[in-house]
Amino acid sequence: MSAVVEAARGWLGTPYVHQASCRGAGCDCLGLLRGVWRDLYGQEPAPVPAYTADWSETSGEERLWQAARRHLVARPLAEAMPGDVILFRMRDGGVAKHLGLQSVAGPAPRFIHAYSGHGVVENALTPPWARRIVARFAFPERM
Repeated sequence: MSAVVEAARGWLGTPYVHQASCRGAGCDCLGLLRGVWRDLYGQEPAPVPAYTADWSETSGEERLWQAARRHLVARPLAEAMPGDVILFRMRDGGVAKHLGLQSVAGPAPRFIHAYSGHGVVENALTPPWARRIVARFAFPERM
């Protein structure tokens, strides 16, 4: 199993709390990613400024995608691997404002994410979710 997937599964059941990143107490989708990063590397690569739940959707600025490009390694969309960070555009024309971690690739793909009203869960990467994926990244090699 990927170290990323193992770390992410340790967050399952954490309640959803906007802008939080504390295993067991609360996190949002970015907080989950931040926590997995800390589990792997010990320290986050940069401070995270406050953000709204709409992720700059009204301005059209791709803040989440830009941050992913700075700190992660871009991967081809069609080459799913366990441990990949996947970015989702929740509506056509909107910015990418949700992310998850691919836990299983292949014919029955799954992903782990923090979702409002559900907390950190592992779900099937069903067609309604899969069609919203706009980018795929890997964690960098050990730092």
